[in-house]
Amino acid sequence: MTEGEDGNAYHDTTPILSGVPMSEPASAPRPTALRAVHEKAGASLVDFAGWLMPLRYGSETAEHRAVREAAGLFDLSHMGEIRLTGPDAARALDHALVGHLSRVKVGRARYTMITDADGGVLDDLIVYRLGEEEYLVVANAANSDTVAAALAERAAGFDAQVADESAEYSLIAIQGPRAVEILAPLTDADLGSLGYYAGHAHTVAGVPALLARTGYTGEDGFEIFIRPAERAVGVWEALVSAGAGRGLVPAGLSARDTLRLEAGMPLYGQELSTDLTPFDAGLGRVVKFDKEGDFVGRAALERASRTSRPRRLIGLAARGRRPLRRGQDVLRDGAVVGTITSGAPSPTLGRPIAMAYVDGELDTATGAFTVDVRGRGEDVDVVELPFYKRQA
Repeated sequence: MTEGEDGNAYHDTTPILSGVPMSEPASAPRPTALRAVHEKAGASLVDFAGWLMPLRYGSETAEHRAVREAAGLFDLSHMGEIRLTGPDAARALDHALVGHLSRVKVGRARYTMITDADGGVLDDLIVYRLGEEEYLVVANAANSDTVAAALAERAAGFDAQVADESAEYSLIAIQGPRAVEILAPLTDADLGSLGYYAGHAHTVAGVPALLARTGYTGEDGFEIFIRPAERAVGVWEALVSAGAGRGLVPAGLSARDTLRLEAGMPLYGQELSTDLTPFDAGLGRVVKFDKEGDFVGRAALERASRTSRPRRLIGLAARGRRPLRRGQDVLRDGAVVGTITSGAPSPTLGRPIAMAYVDGELDTATGAFTVDVRGRGEDVDVVELPFYKRQA
């Protein structure tokens, strides 16, 4: 989805293979309501977190550039949607999550996390407040069952109901500088007044939807939550038609991954995991200690906030052309100091980039940094994240 009000990002999940998150083979992957649309468009479909998802439709680089220059259309129906309702819904989420969700105004959203008792990240989330007593929690595809179960357990002492509605939804995203131009004729929403990280009930192509100004690409854009799921076909086709001649292209998981990497957005299973606290990832600002009452993981997170981080997330840009990939060692002056978590060639920057965890006490302003690429050192520069930030 996108950079949040607390300054960072939204997600996708499971280990990366060749730059794209993939799931381990198990049972047959579940298709989204848009499967026939993707097949007609020539998409390469892959098993992603148990879902049959479009990897690319043609050139992933062309899809990436279309999002940066015009607009891209994404099927995100693999994401999890979990609804909390009831008089204590706000208090239940304050207890269950690290954020201060009772402070979120109706019609707004917040990027946050759910941790275990030791402060390890179970998932990063976006939470939409739909009403005074109603929230929608959006979880990563591979983690939605875990999140739903944890929320149900943590809400047990409150007057709140938890319902996993993931199977009922389709989710479409339109991202890029021409997203407003393409979407505006199809919706009853005044897109000029729909603020960043806002979400309201509207119609899109005549279909009732939750329309949110969120995303996971570093560009302006919108996410469209549609229930029942099968109504997404008409919305997708209307957006494709409206985008004809305006540079809109369907885009798959490969482009989405390089877009979020350029934007410095963390990926669950790589930059985030149960072995890491939000403070390790440089996202301690999403943890709100000022809310009333206890919340799961509070004591461990308070300790983490007072101690130096054992790891620190940094950006790397290669001086040469060899791609940087997850799992490669980062060296300073020949000594291993960290490991790449995400890496890929950057179509926007024109050179390979990566995010990596290094020793938290490491002075990155001194020394010669390299990455071990198949036994050979690739010279890299340490750069400030994000690699790319759109012009306001």
